[in-house]
Amino acid sequence: MRPPAELDDVPWQALTHAYGSAEDVPELIRSLYLGDEEAADEAIYDLHGNIWHQGTVYQASAPAVPFLAHAVDHVSAKRADLLMLLAVLGDHDLESVHGPHWPDSPLGAVCAELCQVLPELLGCLGDPEGAVRRAALRVVAAVGDLLPEEQRTAVAERVHALYVGDPLPAVRADAVVCLDRLGRATDALTDALPAIRLAAAVVAAERLQPPYPGELVELMAQDGAEPDPGGDNFPWSRLRTQDDMLTRLLGADPRAGLTVAARWISAGDLGTRGSRLAERTAETWRDQEPAVLDLLQAALPQQREAGATAGRLRAIGHWIELHPEPDAAIRATLLRYASGDDDETAEPALLALVCSRDARATELVLRRPTPRLIAVAARHLPEASELLIPVIRRELAAGADGNDAIALVQSLAHFGSAARLAQPELVDCLRTRRAAIVAARRLGANGLSTPGITDLLSEATQGADLSLRSTAAVAHYQLTGEAQPALTTFEGLLSGAGQTSWYLSALEPLGAAASPLLPLIEPMLEGGAWTRMAAAEAHHWITGSPDRAVPVLTELVGASPVGLRALKALAATGVVPEDLRPTLRGFAFSPRRLLTDTPVSGQGHADEELRALALSLLSVQDA
Repeated sequence: MRPPAELDDVPWQALTHAYGSAEDVPELIRSLYLGDEEAADEAIYDLHGNIWHQGTVYQASAPAVPFLAHAVDHVSAKRADLLMLLAVLGDHDLESVHGPHWPDSPLGAVCAELCQVLPELLGCLGDPEGAVRRAALRVVAAVGDLLPEEQRTAVAERVHALYVGDPLPAVRADAVVCLDRLGRATDALTDALPAIRLAAAVVAAERLQPPYPGELVELMAQDGAEPDPGGDNFPWSRLRTQDDMLTRLLGADPRAGLTVAARWISAGDLGTRGSRLAERTAETWRDQEPAVLDLLQAALPQQREAGATAGRLRAIGHWIELHPEPDAAIRATLLRYASGDDDETAEPALLALVCSRDARATELVLRRPTPRLIAVAARHLPEASELLIPVIRRELAAGADGNDAIALVQSLAHFGSAARLAQPELVDCLRTRRAAIVAARRLGANGLSTPGITDLLSEATQGADLSLRSTAAVAHYQLTGEAQPALTTFEGLLSGAGQTSWYLSALEPLGAAASPLLPLIEPMLEGGAWTRMAAAEAHHWITGSPDRAVPVLTELVGASPVGLRALKALAATGVVPEDLRPTLRGFAFSPRRLLTDTPVSGQGHADEELRALALSLLSVQDA
């Protein structure tokens, strides 16, 4: 340990942290000793942000360790917080220790310093405050794998004493995990206390591959229904709390995850633990929607606040659109909530009802015509166009703008030729620059040309908004058949810097008319991933030949946003290389989701699109 008097002996100005020079570190550490709780809190907060920043340590981190250890011993009011700072500073993967750069790395230096001061911190394992004992266990666990065997054995004895004798179950449970990090086994699976059995079950499951044995699953179901009070304040490695560790483990075994989620929900869904575990299962594994929806429906009456109920309804809305035939019971439940007077729960329930393709939702949407609901209804209930289009027109005519106007205009794409009824409102959107880009795109697709519309589009190709320029140029071509104005616009856009891939993606309607742009497009086949993808896609649209596009697109195909877009473009060429077949089979038949998705109801799921495309392309190959 080093006292504050020695801070000036360290050349902090020559060291760096997350924000540059570490010259501010001495004053932050001195602030811990002022007896001012607010100043100490601010100092600890700032140290969490600079010498440890989002899991990374820096040159100044290791020199700070002995000073922080001294503060632990002398600033009792902040002892737990300071111990947790030391624990996260020393957090590391076991594999890192054996890497060639470990001895000279900032993390290696931090851990070396922490091992030096650890003997003087072990007294905190006997602190009267349970929070301090829990935090001290995190410090021990952070560097337990680096201790010499003799020291590790002695430390394990101190931790074992907490395991068998501490008055707080939470501390004893933490000691089980810490002992595991030190290589010491326990008989905690048979302990009389649920918190201790649960910690032992988590430790045991971490050492196994799923599927987990039934007895472990039973323990997690029986003992994990209640959250650890204050557990979020005491994370383990990688900043995971025990709850995070448990959820991650159960997420790796869908059968176990759904079994445990059902038990937790039936026990009251405390802290929404069961419903969140069910949602995690659907996010991780394919084809779990029916079981997950049943669980989420069962969880609805267990929610204690409207906000929690709304959260479960939003989750139902996200997953129900992936269910081919949602049953009548869940649709009746959604209808009941959607018809209620509580806006906080009625709107997400109605959104979910729309996503279930239930025709009864249309009337309720007309009573609550928010742009979001209208857009989702247009996608899932396009047969209601006669009712929805007048509402869209009315909202646009009333001056809807921003994202609301964008959603309303985009919803017209689901109505085919009937969308032409909104032509006057689209023209006004373009004229007033409300949702002008999507309005211009829709005008071009509608195919209704008047001198006034083409003049507006021509004017938009000269404006400052480059994205609007490209869209308006394409729409002008669609309505007039005149290629030169569009070519002139795109020559300028593709010759400069900016959203090149976005502009390329607008070229499809021009087809062969865009041939003069090929000298600008072909060099982009060697650009960054998104640019290469868009260039290959555009090259195929323009030439009709897959020869240049297919090799580029094949290389880019993968379980990523750009990889999915490349796969869609490859499907459009009609050519599927044989050596892509194993990749396609992986996409099509993986039980896990390969693409994550933001849980926004009504917008589909990228992983479902990836699977459907792969299955389609495999069937083409087989044919």
